Amino acid sequence: MTPNIALENRILSETGLAYVAGLDEAGRGALAGPVVAAAVILPLNDPHRLEALQGVNDSKQLSAKKRERLYTCVLQHALAFGIAAVPAPVVDEIGIIPATKRAMVTAVSQLTPAAEYLLIDGRIRLKTLPTPQQSIIRGDGKSLSIAAASILAKVTRDRHMIEVDVEFPHYGFARHKGYGTAQHLAALARYGPCPLHRHSFSPIRRPFL
Repeated sequence: MTPNIALENRILSETGLAYVAGLDEAGRGALAGPVVAAAVILPLNDPHRLEALQGVNDSKQLSAKKRERLYTCVLQHALAFGIAAVPAPVVDEIGIIPATKRAMVTAVSQLTPAAEYLLIDGRIRLKTLPTPQQSIIRGDGKSLSIAAASILAKVTRDRHMIEVDVEFPHYGFARHKGYGTAQHLAALARYGPCPLHRHSFSPIRRPFL
């Protein structure tokens, strides 16, 4: 099954709310780098623009090359989008779930027009926002809005990790994007953590500090 706008259309038909934002994050499980969130409102009443978004899917199901192409497509054809990042030191300070929520709230605040309803991937609820919302388990495989947000978040974060690889070349960030691969763990054992690492995360918290 590929993502579609059935959820968005149901909300539109039941409530009359057309500005339905899909939200997703990237990097929650990484050992280094920011957590990035994106919010996307699709033009539900514009079939031509929706047609242009065919191929949008859960970012994990796409190659890097296809994600890059669809990233540009989403930016061109979405009604509105927002992207926000929370860096590793803040993740260490407040925790990964609060940091993820902070990034999502910031991304939502960037939307123009403002979101009238939120579809959020996973189990997260943004209790600080008055906007009606629904958490969707594996939402990036069901909702086209969430899938579009997953692409924006993933590509934004991957580009950042490729950029910081130049500053911290020992760790291989351009390859593993900060996740706990064997190569990354070997580099940590050899060089210890850098400022981009999440020092509160295991295994960094124990053997490498």
